[in-house]
Amino acid sequence: MSAPWPTDLTFDSKAKALHISFDDGARFDIPFELLRIESPSAENKGHGPNPPPPPVGKANVGITRADPVGRYAVRISFDDGHDTGLYSWDLLYDLGRTKDERLKVYRETLRLRGLRDEA
Repeated sequence: MSAPWPTDLTFDSKAKALHISFDDGARFDIPFELLRIESPSAENKGHGPNPPPPPVGKANVGITRADPVGRYAVRISFDDGHDTGLYSWDLLYDLGRTKDERLKVYRETLRLRGLRDEA
């Protein structure tokens, strides 16, 4: 069985969410904030054994551009200047499927560190 393949991607600047549908019938609304804080870039994930602190001030981040990368991913450029994350279809599927839990963990991590996620 092959991995789900995207059939529709719509970046909704008003809702600040990526609406994405897959060929297995799954549909997700992924907040731009989650896309930004979960960017698969080295800037977000770090290079060493200790991950960098979570990005803050991304609650109202926007997307300025999205470019296909081959047939496997999309590079998303955000209005805060971040543009190095490549989002594979598998990653977008996983982010959609787990968005509520990921956002809960992110907000709890910020709270425990005494940080705020407002812009």
